Amino acid sequence: MRERFNAFMQGRYGIDQLNSFLMIICIACFVITLFIQSPIILFIAYASWLIAIFRMFSKNIFARNRENEKYLNFFKPLSRWLELKLMNRQDPSHKYFSCPNCKQKVRVPKGNGKVIVTCPSCQNKFEKRT
Repeated sequence: MRERFNAFMQGRYGIDQLNSFLMIICIACFVITLFIQSPIILFIAYASWLIAIFRMFSKNIFARNRENEKYLNFFKPLSRWLELKLMNRQDPSHKYFSCPNCKQKVRVPKGNGKVIVTCPSCQNKFEKRT
């Protein structure tokens, strides 16, 4: 049985970050419809599920890869911001910033007031409050 499934999936796209996100949306919408009977939320759940299934079994790997890259580029600023917040929470003696020019993460000691930070990667200078 496993060999037959592997043979079926040969040349198909499979699962990526966008598919995982669509499945999370699908599950969340199904859970919400347990408490709120809304046809719109149910439609969103089924639509995201069908899109994820279509993308998973698609043989057009180039197009699915391009869609995933657009998804990742769209959410990159949010993930970078969340990563900086997590780093700031884990290290109470330092403050972490992102260089506005090259997006390199820069660590600065806390409690120095306003400082001019020089990016080690691109040598860009920017002012931040620690």
